[in-house]
Amino acid sequence: MKFRRSKQILLAIIGLMLIGSCNKDVIHRSDAGERSLIVTASAYNSVRSQTQGNPSIGAWGDRLKPGMKVIAVSRDLIRMGLKHNTRVKIKGLPGTYLVKDKMNKRWSRKIDIYMGHDIKAARKWGKRKVTISW
Repeated sequence: MKFRRSKQILLAIIGLMLIGSCNKDVIHRSDAGERSLIVTASAYNSVRSQTQGNPSIGAWGDRLKPGMKVIAVSRDLIRMGLKHNTRVKIKGLPGTYLVKDKMNKRWSRKIDIYMGHDIKAARKWGKRKVTISW
């Protein structure tokens, strides 16, 4: 009897630990249907060393020009609804960005913010966590 009770308590503790360790980066929905998610954001430029092929063409064939508010998204975000031309707001940045590019399969929960030819601005941005909504 004592052994069974100890086993139940142990299983309950393990269950609580598993629940507590779950990924907290879940999609949140507002009453209006807007979704939000915390992602890692870095920046990229239209330079050959940062892209495959033509550095001014996005993965869906869109021509990228400096000054455009564009992001590239990891493939898992596409499955979450961030498809081509989706409008995205990035908390802390003005305006609305469009999904015009997608990233290599190795990335997840990540966006790249397009910064034209301004490599200094991209380096200054670095890598940080941001909340996006769409």
